[in-house]
This record gives sequence, structure tokens and C-alpha cells, in this order.
Amino acid sequence: MKSKINVFLPYDRTKQTVSLISSLAESGFVDKIFLLSPKKETTKFAGCKTLVVPNLHSSRTMRTISKNATGGYILLISQGGNIELGRFSLERFYNIAETTQAGLVYSDYFELSHGNLTGHPLIDYQFGSIRDDFDFGALLFFNTAAVKKGTAGSRKNYKHAGLYDLRLSISQKYPLVRIPEFLYSAEKTDIRKSGEKQFDYVNPKNSSVQLEMEDAATSHLKKIKAYLKPKFDKIDLYEGDFKCEASVIIPVKNRVKTIQQAIQSALNQKADFEFNVIVVDNHSDDGTTNMIDYIADRDKRVIHLKPLRKDLGIGGCWNEAVHHPQCGRFAVQLDSDDLYSSAETLQKIMNTFRKEKCAMVIGSYRLTNFDLEEIPPGIIDHKEWTPQNGRNNALRINGLGAPRAFYTPLLRDIKIPNVSYGEDYAIGLAVSRKYQIGRIYTPIYICRRWEGNSDADLNMAKLNQFNLYKDRLRTFEILERQKANNSN
Repeated sequence: MKSKINVFLPYDRTKQTVSLISSLAESGFVDKIFLLSPKKETTKFAGCKTLVVPNLHSSRTMRTISKNATGGYILLISQGGNIELGRFSLERFYNIAETTQAGLVYSDYFELSHGNLTGHPLIDYQFGSIRDDFDFGALLFFNTAAVKKGTAGSRKNYKHAGLYDLRLSISQKYPLVRIPEFLYSAEKTDIRKSGEKQFDYVNPKNSSVQLEMEDAATSHLKKIKAYLKPKFDKIDLYEGDFKCEASVIIPVKNRVKTIQQAIQSALNQKADFEFNVIVVDNHSDDGTTNMIDYIADRDKRVIHLKPLRKDLGIGGCWNEAVHHPQCGRFAVQLDSDDLYSSAETLQKIMNTFRKEKCAMVIGSYRLTNFDLEEIPPGIIDHKEWTPQNGRNNALRINGLGAPRAFYTPLLRDIKIPNVSYGEDYAIGLAVSRKYQIGRIYTPIYICRRWEGNSDADLNMAKLNQFNLYKDRLRTFEILERQKANNSN
């Protein structure tokens, strides 16, 4: 072997770590093993050197790793707990790294929980995979030269975003390659449901972390010429003729338990303008259709659309409503199992359009269970958004908030992807590319989490599918922004 591997892993006195160190040392591929610790340790491991670092993710830690690495490759073990290498796994990492000349190689793995192994497949890294929660697993196999270039090219001193910053820097010059094979097993350390994890970035307790992540992402976008300055196109919100000022759009399929409450929540709105409620019934067969008919017969503001097409996702249903001749000048979201928090929600949204002359408005919501009892993390306000940098930071995070409202002519022009997940994120990115988005930071919407929700608790296959799609959206959007910058 031409290039040896240097291993960096968290300091731990457990039997599992001792076993891992032994297997690394005996592999024949490892030249040096470094233990990363926040303080000096008296317990020594034969053949290992202890390095004092703040944590596993700081810029200082990345520079310490870079300084001490002398082999051709760096294996960074990014979590503690039980890690077991598969047979010949280091050789596999090495060979793929040599073949692809990748800056970072990672692989699928087995998740170890209570003695049981469950396959944990990951997804391929894309040009647009710039979110800071991208899952690389516990073993990151770096090209040492790429790490040294990445750390030398950064003057940042992040406490939490150092590894993220390094990964983005490496991705600018090297491919990041996934091996679709289960090469090791790792103990499951985060047992929360997917629906709970997805809101970590809006938790106020994590604000200092998120500010660092935003800074690293913004710096990356500038380097790849996808950063957008805070300059926005103006928009005339009063062009064209519309039968009413606003339409509440409710796509629905088989929500007999919640649709009546949702529609009534819209009809109860008190506003100084005319509005209607367009319900797009996507071939419901559980009694939902009869329920909508019953309401529509008694209130002419309810327009019950029954598309003939059978290939519509949520985005396709939105397109049906937005292109309907009775759609208002502004189109406002209401999911079929959610509610507006008060009778003033619609008016607050319209006031924001009028005041800020923006093309899109996004509110804040309260997370509840089916019985409308608040559940953690409570209010989701997306205060990480700023008028100056919100549309750049939007490429890093996984959502923009709710409810969402749009200037209808713009929505008719852009079109909404015909999917049932990520369509809202796609349209938000597209709108933000040119136009300002208005924000309401007080909760005006109730989002219910219950067993019928699509993202309450996703299995690994579905979570990977959703993440892969949103990364693809980011890829498309970054390319569009690069093109726009090159034409200026």
C-alpha cells in the first residue's frame, strides 16, 4: 500500500473502543491512531496519541487533525459508542478513494441497537447537498491532501461548524463518494423520531450553532458563485382582473377526520376583502368527498374541484387550483389536517403583502397533536430567516415555514412541481431567487402531528427519498443562481 491511514476518534475508555482500537491497529492499513479529547487524559492506549480538542466539530479540531495527519488518508470516526468494522472494510474505503480520487468517501452501515443490526442506507452526495445535516454516517474517509487544502484555505474559527465548513470546502474541488455497501456497524445514538429531529435548526437553544452553519454555507455559496446579494426585483401586486382578492387552497385526499374543521377554519376568517376556498379533492374514497359537497352546498364561497386526472400529487392539486378562473389574486395555503389559529390569519397575511410589496408571505405555526394540544418544540417561527440573507440560508435548511401565501400570477408562471413532498420548498426557493419574501413571526397557523401525517415518523427508505429529492431541488436552484450571476 502506498498511502497509510491515520485514524482520529473520540477518546473513550469503554471496552468497545478498546476493541475498535485493537482492530484498527491489527488491520495492517493504519499507520497512526489519535484519540480526540476535550482534556488531557492520564489513561494511555498503546500505540495511540491523545490530542486535546474542544469537540469533534470545531475549526480548531479540523486544523489539529490536518496538522497531525501524515498518511495519505484520514479516517475520522465522528461519534462515540460502539463501532465495529466489517471485514476488509478499510481496504474497501482505501481502494474506492484511490479509484475515484474523492476528497471524502463514506458508506452505508448497519445500525446497532440492543444487539440487533438494521441496515442504514445513506444517499449519494450531490452538488446541492449543502445542508448541514447531511448524513455521512459515523466513518468519514478523507483524502489527507484535501483536508490540508481545506483547512489552509479557511480562516474561520467555528466552535460547531468546523467539520461542515471543511466538507463544503472539499466539495468545491473534489467529489464526495458514497459506497452503497454496509461496511461497518455503529450504535444508534439518536433515538428520536424523524418528525422530532427535523426541527432542530429552529430550536432557539441551537441558535449559536445555526448562525455558524449559516455563515459557513453563505461563504460556500460565494465561492461557487451561487450567492445572491440582497437586491430584489419589484413586483406589481395589482395587475390583472380577479373575481376575488384571495383564495384559500386546500388539497385533500382521504381526510374525513379533519377536512370539515379545515374548511370551517378558512370560512371563519374575518377580512376586509372578498375570498373563497378552493378545495381540490384528489379522488377521495373515505367519505371526504361527501363532506366537502355538504359544506359547498351551504356556502358558495367553497369551490369543490374534482380533477379527472389521477396523476396529481399535492403540487399538481395546487396547480389545478391556481389556474382555475375563480382563483383569487393571492393564493393561501391550508393543509387538509391543519387549521388557522384565529379568524385574523388571512387578514394578517394580506396586510403583509400590502405593506411589504412582496411576492410571497410565510407565517409561523404552532405544532400540536390531533387534539390540538401543543407538542415539542411548540412554535416554529423560522427566525433564522433574515431579509438580507434568508434566500441564501434557505439552501441550507430543510423548510421555510407555514402557512405559505403567493401572488397568484407569479405562481401561474413558475408552476409547482407535481409531487407530494418538497413542492412547497421548491416554489419557495424559486420565488426567493428574484423576489422578497415577507415573514410573520407570530403563530397564525396550527400544524397537527398525528398518525395520518406524511412526515410524523418516516422510515429510512422514505426519509432518504425525501432528502434525495430536496437535495436535487437545491442542485437545480444553485445552478439557476450561478447562471443568473454569470449573466449579470
